[in-house]
Amino acid sequence: MTTQYLNDPMQEVFIFETSQQLEQMEQSVIKTEALGSYPSETINEIFRIMHTIKSSAAMMLINNMSVLAHTTEDMFYFIREENPQDIDVSALSDLVFEGIDFMKLELEKIKNGDVADGDPEPLKEKITEHLVILKEKNNLTHSQIVNNEPVKEKYYISSNKAAKASEPKTYKAVLQFEENCGMENIRAFTVVHNLKEITESFKSFPEDVINDPDCVEIIKRDGFVLHIKTPEPKEKLELFFSTMVFIDTIEIIELDKSQEIKEEISILLSDDTIIVPQLKEPIKERGSNKEVVVSNGSQSPSMISVSVEKLDKLMNLVGEMVISEAMVTQNPDLKGLVLDNFSKSARQLRKITNELQDMVMSIRMVPLGPTFFKMNRIVRDISKKLDKEINLKILGEETEVDKNIIEQIGDPLMHIVRNSADHGIETAETRVLQGKSRAGTITLEAKNAGGEVLIIIKDDGKGLSKEGILKKALENGLIGEEAENMTDTEIFNMIFLPGFSTKEAVTEFSGRGVGMDVVAKNIEAVGGNILVESVEGQGTTITLKIPLTLAIIEGMNIRVGQSCYTLPIMSIKESFIPKAVEVFRDTDENEMIMIRGQCYPIMRLKERYKVKTGATQIEDGILIMLEGENKTVCLFADELLGEQQVVVKTLPKYIRQMKNIDGLAGCTLLGDGNISLILDVNGLISKARLRN
Repeated sequence: MTTQYLNDPMQEVFIFETSQQLEQMEQSVIKTEALGSYPSETINEIFRIMHTIKSSAAMMLINNMSVLAHTTEDMFYFIREENPQDIDVSALSDLVFEGIDFMKLELEKIKNGDVADGDPEPLKEKITEHLVILKEKNNLTHSQIVNNEPVKEKYYISSNKAAKASEPKTYKAVLQFEENCGMENIRAFTVVHNLKEITESFKSFPEDVINDPDCVEIIKRDGFVLHIKTPEPKEKLELFFSTMVFIDTIEIIELDKSQEIKEEISILLSDDTIIVPQLKEPIKERGSNKEVVVSNGSQSPSMISVSVEKLDKLMNLVGEMVISEAMVTQNPDLKGLVLDNFSKSARQLRKITNELQDMVMSIRMVPLGPTFFKMNRIVRDISKKLDKEINLKILGEETEVDKNIIEQIGDPLMHIVRNSADHGIETAETRVLQGKSRAGTITLEAKNAGGEVLIIIKDDGKGLSKEGILKKALENGLIGEEAENMTDTEIFNMIFLPGFSTKEAVTEFSGRGVGMDVVAKNIEAVGGNILVESVEGQGTTITLKIPLTLAIIEGMNIRVGQSCYTLPIMSIKESFIPKAVEVFRDTDENEMIMIRGQCYPIMRLKERYKVKTGATQIEDGILIMLEGENKTVCLFADELLGEQQVVVKTLPKYIRQMKNIDGLAGCTLLGDGNISLILDVNGLISKARLRN
């Protein structure tokens, strides 16, 4: 692919829509494989998608994808038309998945600005060989197989020589695209590009669908009108147009000679490669290969596609507005003044700001379904390669989280599901001997819990061995004598330590622990935490707790000396003024406090971050009980300053590179103009645990 197409809006549309079509096809094949046969609707869907990708890839000059899609299209055309009874569903699915993987890899190359240079020939040969086998099983003659008949003549080309020799007729075709599909001029250009398969002569209205700035509105209003001269019958034209995506209605009228256009229809198409003209005007309907759909809530929702970059900028502006609102309403110059009218106006401003923030946040929310459904393919591949029977059960896929978080949790989720399938679920024979069902089950569930989302990955496999984990940890020197006092949760959480694995032989899918440290880091990076529960012989449950959003959080501001810190409200269990008699030291001289019969470690931020001023006596401050990763710590501070919505800002790079900044998640700007450091509760608790 030439460099002239980099960052081209047409390329962005191609990548976005092709990715969606490949994901849709992948899920359809997975469902079909479970049924054991290919229903006609799946065959038609795959044929339609391959036909679309073939044409659009050729238009974008990505010839390897076009060739592979064309070969796959031929195979499914044969299956659709001849309806062979003896089909190896598993082998056919493997070929389709190989094709999908090839095209996804080429799309990734294009996204990264590289050349889509993958060689489709080996896979093309495999598909062609499979097609020959299908034809042989369908009792076709050798000459038909060699000559690639009857499928060589496509459905839109008549195989009747008399028909081909007949006098061509002129048809008027009016194509109406789906409402609000966007990029109508690009869709029309795709139709024009594909016309060479049914005719060599045509005329379109509007003519210049690429560079005419008014053509989009014309197509929306009047439809895309084509005058086509071809010997093919009307039915073949209807079938041809019906295979294209985003076409809502098709109207084809045969014109008599008096109705034919006076101008001679130009021969515009040939077998030569079509060079896509560069756009004179940037296309406004789509600015990114990701889209967010906005609905007006009516029965026929009005939807538009908005670039993610614009939403990110809008979110940043709303964040700045939240900060500005706090700077106005909490201005130190207003302290002690009685301003009734100002207070009333400030409350109204805060109300509008909160509503605007909630609306922007809701627009950025994306369902977890597409991320969950990708796990179907992973489970399917592992089941087949390891000769296991595994069912994937998906619940709560409609649960929504911020799109930035979705991007961060995809890889961790994949690692956990792969490890559950590889290391957790036993072979069918082993399960039967243990009195279990032959097929293991992995359940992937999402649900809301206050300001967090819980993602639960549960399997009914062999579970985790506490003895095996402890043995491995002792061998690696990760723990010492404290192993005797460790809880089950602490033992299970060791599988997230770097390089930790209890599996003797590491497969291509890895054992638990190989790559699981990456899971922990990615989840902690979005402010989440992981809880592991397991019963040996019964299964394992891994729960990911992740925030709904990273942009704006509800925070509690606290003071330590002259410094201000912010704690996420969701991490605070309670706060109280302690008494000196309740505080004691353990055998390691760690400061502890007894609350309702439970001991909790005390962490002093004054000592942790070397704050020079602030309370030193326990009665002079306040303790805030924080919970994270199923651990609890009491944080000692001078004073609670109050609750506030804060905008999370990333720490500068030079600060992130400094030592001893564990426990800091970012920073924010307060209403008085000062900066407050946002505390990472999981990081603080981890430090407290190390001290113990």
